[in-house]
Amino acid sequence: MHVRLYTLWSEETPRYIAFSVVHCTLGDLLIGLSALLLALIAGRERGPGQWRSARIAVLSTVFGAAYTVWSEFMNVTLLRTWTYADSMPRIPLGDFELGLTPLMQWLVIPPLAMYSSRGGWQPD
Repeated sequence: MHVRLYTLWSEETPRYIAFSVVHCTLGDLLIGLSALLLALIAGRERGPGQWRSARIAVLSTVFGAAYTVWSEFMNVTLLRTWTYADSMPRIPLGDFELGLTPLMQWLVIPPLAMYSSRGGWQPD
């Protein structure tokens, strides 16, 4: 949803934009699954019926957000794989400005997904 906040929206062909949307969506799914798996391992969770959803949501959020900060720093600052458009809201982190929407998706989606998938928070 935030593809318009990157320069590729105005600088690339429709075909490349479509490829990027699919590529990044699949990447986000992989990040989310990895963050969930790490949360399950770190939380020593057992079967899904015994999951402590609040703990898993917090850990998934931390892992997803940490990866996103690292990835955005690597790709925007070091590798220059992509660039933020002027319309991208940013948070200053030292010499680096982190795009707000990539971070916000990891601060909102994991807790919301866990909450909705479990029918509310399960007691820890």
